[in-house]
Amino acid sequence: MVAYNARMVTDEDKVFKALADASRRQLLDRLRKKNGLTLSELCEKHTMSRQAVTKHLGLLEAANLVATVKRGREKLHYLNPVPINEIYMRWIGRFEQERLSALHNLKQALKENDHE
Repeated sequence: MVAYNARMVTDEDKVFKALADASRRQLLDRLRKKNGLTLSELCEKHTMSRQAVTKHLGLLEAANLVATVKRGREKLHYLNPVPINEIYMRWIGRFEQERLSALHNLKQALKENDHE
């Protein structure tokens, strides 16, 4: 019997994986600048094939970074910033909060020294 460490893929893992690829980040940047683009519009400024862009969009949708809305025969793509904000709050915000707290404590200590 072989034992292995099976790990469930979390939503956070999907976001990190999606953000790890430069082409996917470029697609997100395009949507950040102009939301509601069709697949054809997203393909216009890329050297990738339509099939490659579709594959990348699928991974971005699976990570909940892109939401889609059907409009007639078209599918519009919108940036969903919520997962990126959650990553920020969990990974960056925590470290930043510690630094800000340390600066606040230092400021308070300096004020107390000035009054003595």
